[in-house]
Amino acid sequence: MPHCCRYCQGSFEPSKFHSQQNVCSQPQCQRRRRADYHRQRIATDAEYAEVVRDSRRKWREHHPDYQKAYRQTHPSAVERNRKLQRQRDGRRRVQFLVKNNLAVDLKRCTAEAWLVGPAVEDLVKNNLASCQMFIFQPLVPAVAVSPTS
Repeated sequence: MPHCCRYCQGSFEPSKFHSQQNVCSQPQCQRRRRADYHRQRIATDAEYAEVVRDSRRKWREHHPDYQKAYRQTHPSAVERNRKLQRQRDGRRRVQFLVKNNLAVDLKRCTAEAWLVGPAVEDLVKNNLASCQMFIFQPLVPAVAVSPTS
């Protein structure tokens, strides 16, 4: 009886030795299965997580110049990281503002959502959000039109 792969949703025949198999044998699906298991195990098993941290620390000690060499050979990754860090920094700045319902320097602000309408007067704090949308509220509440018979 064929099963459906959890990752690619493809149909596959489970191994006769593992009848409860729920991931096909494609390399991408197996890689995702192992990564999910690893992530879940780190989150739930403190000893396993400590061994993983220790292993990573030892690897970094034996390869001290790896990060520097990687950055030199992968400029697109460096630029991507800078962009993501600017976004994280912007979110952190906006998060700790007490009253950020005033206009700020938009060249540096990552907040791009604005609430426009009568409910703006009810907002006291934090009416900026880190997303790209405009929210417009009607000036007068819409009257429900009943269908005529």
